[in-house]
Amino acid sequence: MRIDPRLIIGVVLVVGSTVGVTSLVSGLDDASEVYTAATTLSPGDRITADDLVVERVRFGAPAIRYLEPDALPRDGLIVVSTVRKGELVPVASVDDVDRAGLATVVVSSRAALPRDVEVGALVDVWAAHRVERGAYDPPAVIVPGAEVAATTGGGGIVDGGAASVELLVPRERVAVLLEALAAEDVIDLVPTRPTDE
Repeated sequence: MRIDPRLIIGVVLVVGSTVGVTSLVSGLDDASEVYTAATTLSPGDRITADDLVVERVRFGAPAIRYLEPDALPRDGLIVVSTVRKGELVPVASVDDVDRAGLATVVVSSRAALPRDVEVGALVDVWAAHRVERGAYDPPAVIVPGAEVAATTGGGGIVDGGAASVELLVPRERVAVLLEALAAEDVIDLVPTRPTDE
């Protein structure tokens, strides 16, 4: 009995299609639903599902655990370390209470802000104390590694407008910074650089 070649081709196509669908379904089964940040999340922010986007991601052997939808309480979580827009949200970056030990202070810079002073950037706060009209003490860092939470206003002396920056400052440095602001010291923000650069 002669077998029609078209029948063999049909069987091969059906088997191949079945294997392909099975592989696809298996791949989807290996994917996990995790959250990514809809916007840049800063320490101290309280986030809910409205601030996050669900993504399906396949992990080989993840060393970092990421926030899953069923792990987010109805009243949200507190961000304890910065997560930039579009990044996966590590479990270690959120907590149910604010343990960041940070306070928000608004600072106006006398000079134009560098381009890399943006939300999530780290800056050193430099201050020069005025001892008399037109005379200042040498500048010094009064708050190292403060995180930028928001920026408003213009670009300082470049456009004649004040550039205000919301900084996340360790609580133990808040008094020093407020004292400098009250004394109308000259304040400058200088972006920090990673040690490996």
